[in-house]
Amino acid sequence: MPTEAILTIEKLVYGGDGLARLDGKVVLVPYVLPGEVVRAEIDRLKNDLFRGKVLELITPSPARVAPGCPYFLRCGGCQYQHIDYATQVEQKRAILREVLQRVGKITVAGEIEAITGEPWQYRNRIQLHIDRGQMGYFEHASHKLCAIDQCPIASPALNAVISKLNVQSTATVELFTNETEVQVNVLDRVPRPALAALQSIGVTGPIDYAGFQVGRNSFFQVNRFLLDRLVEAALGDTAGDLAIDLYAGVGLFAKGLARRFTNVIAVESSRGAFSDLTHNVPATLVNETTEAYLAACEEQPDLILADPPRSGLGKHVVKELLHIRAPRLTIISCDPATLARDLQSLLAEAYRMDKITLVDLFPQTFHIEAVVQLQRSE
Repeated sequence: MPTEAILTIEKLVYGGDGLARLDGKVVLVPYVLPGEVVRAEIDRLKNDLFRGKVLELITPSPARVAPGCPYFLRCGGCQYQHIDYATQVEQKRAILREVLQRVGKITVAGEIEAITGEPWQYRNRIQLHIDRGQMGYFEHASHKLCAIDQCPIASPALNAVISKLNVQSTATVELFTNETEVQVNVLDRVPRPALAALQSIGVTGPIDYAGFQVGRNSFFQVNRFLLDRLVEAALGDTAGDLAIDLYAGVGLFAKGLARRFTNVIAVESSRGAFSDLTHNVPATLVNETTEAYLAACEEQPDLILADPPRSGLGKHVVKELLHIRAPRLTIISCDPATLARDLQSLLAEAYRMDKITLVDLFPQTFHIEAVVQLQRSE
């Protein structure tokens, strides 16, 4: 049975919740800030972990602000709209530092540089769920639709589509835009009239985004304001003869590497992304998995750059990277826990951390993008 209690929030944790303690037990509470005192309804989540729901905000934080979206607290897309933006960034720095220490036993000495941009209307890609004329995102911790008529973190072109989209079917659609064209990717099987209506709002083929061909099945970074600064943070002052770009996608980093290195090898396993990569980057291109490529790799690169999926590099890729021991290694990560796991092995056996940068690609949410530059230990 749920109970009520007065809680003091100790800190924010990765995932968007605040952490409090009740009789020595951890209670996770959404939409709070460190130092706040709340009256909460508490349910057991599992074992000694409990979840709380705020019933009353007794002592608010000075960093608490009015949300910029009428759907906040219902829509599951954002977790931090109640937090002043400067404080959001500071909290992400603290969370990144804490996860690296807790998961990987890695202590980050000094400040973590943060690269930030416009915190609203930044998304160039969204995924909408449609149910007979209504569309939106799922509610927090639910598969119930939160219907919307606008999204403050989506770009103007995407909001223009939201305002006029009216499909009498059930579907999930992904929209991607360069602010001139909107690319439409229907992710479900839908009746032909609904499919035609969805496809009529944009194009279904590749679009040009800042000089990159991007097909509808290709991954591309979602923050339209920080693209160049992310690349700058990843490349740093690197230059030389040979660079290897792992998980290259459509070539966002490989294109920059090609201007600094005599030779670039870009590795991408997805056929769709590889087709775009072929169009975008003048380099040696390899269409296979990173694991397969590294297992047979005989090159001695000056730099290896890796932008793996949320699951991270994994033990097999880390093992191969330790075997190759490139002088410089850069990792772009969207999950601090898997980053900490990968770094733990790399730092223990071959590398030292030269620099870590937080690039806030996802304002108003708990998501953290980090760029880590490593140098081989002598």
